[in-house]
Order: sequence, then structure tokens, then C-alpha cells
Amino acid sequence: MQKNSFFHKVFDLYYDGFRSMRLGRTLWAIILIKLFIIFVVLKIFFFPNFLKQHAKGDEAGFVATELTERAAPD
Repeated sequence: MQKNSFFHKVFDLYYDGFRSMRLGRTLWAIILIKLFIIFVVLKIFFFPNFLKQHAKGDEAGFVATELTERAAPD
């Protein structure tokens, strides 16, 4: 990666900023814990795999029938 690239500049900005802070490591730990909670714990408990539970092996067919049944006017 080039030293002048956008991503390198953004990384340097955050790295230097948090390195010079007294609470930098603590803040990064809090950020990582919050991300873990958001993406792992909430996914497991609040977003079950609906398609896997209801499709019974034929995911494409299940989605197709759901789309056609819901799109058909009554």
C-alpha cells in the first residue's frame, strides 16, 4: 500500500491520535467489545436464520413461492 493513499492517511490519523491519548487502549477495547456485542451476540439471539428454518433444503423455491404469493393481488 502506498504511503500517500487515502486509507493509509486515515489509519495514520487514528493510530497517532489514539497512541498519544492516555486512555487510547481502553477506548479501543471498549470499541472492540461493542462491535463484538453488536455483530455476534445480537445476531445469535435476535436474528435467527429464518430461511434455513422454513425452507427445508429448497431455499430458492421457498423464496420464489413467497415472492409470487405476496405479489399476487387478492
